[in-house]
Amino acid sequence: MKFNQICCLASDHIEAQQALADLQKHHHFVSAEDADVIVALGGDGFMLQTLHDSMHAMIPIYGMNLGSVGFLMNEYHKTNLIERLNKAEIAQIHPLSMRAITATGEEQSALAINEVSLLRETRQTAKLRISIDGKVRMEELICDGLIVATPAGSTAYNLSAYGPIIPINAGLLAVTPISAFRPRRWRGALLPHSASIQIEVLNAGKRPVSAVADNTETRNITSVFVEEDRSITINMLFDEGHSLEERILAEQFSH
Repeated sequence: MKFNQICCLASDHIEAQQALADLQKHHHFVSAEDADVIVALGGDGFMLQTLHDSMHAMIPIYGMNLGSVGFLMNEYHKTNLIERLNKAEIAQIHPLSMRAITATGEEQSALAINEVSLLRETRQTAKLRISIDGKVRMEELICDGLIVATPAGSTAYNLSAYGPIIPINAGLLAVTPISAFRPRRWRGALLPHSASIQIEVLNAGKRPVSAVADNTETRNITSVFVEEDRSITINMLFDEGHSLEERILAEQFSH
């Protein structure tokens, strides 16, 4: 790969803004509209924001970590940026499409790169019914919530809820309960990426539930439909030898 027009974006944090200033001394950056690659300076949250903002343009995104975890990012160095970009490996991922129906009948749609989460809004546990491809698979799940995660998001909130880590090219989605009360021993399911998932909220008036696609929240829902949107391809760039596939594999052996 050879990139000629680079856009560089930075989060509001002081470290990211200083890094942008340092890089601008040595490179001529263009706007996102004129770029063939975007460099994102910040943490995983800023990387997700940049991926969402550029999702439909299909411009490759190369992140450099100036946050805390930086799982979706590369290490920050102020030198050799062009060389690193040209040698970078591409990881292609597809987002989840979420369609939520509210108690007033409104329909809200959003895309998620990491996960779609259903979360109880009050002290009352949520009661959910889960259907896969039109067939009810669980009549009633009593829990704090439920996560539908992509492979890229399987190491995020999903992993914190004891969900499985999914290799990036496995063609699977994870459905993981959050603090399941009944059935207590249910630990979730792995589904083919082509699955169509419907989650209905039982007794939504007494037990309100919100749906969150990455950072986009819809409150007081009655049902949610989730499926992978393969019409959208997101291109992420990682340093040679540090691909997203390698990171997800390594995460399974970390302790």
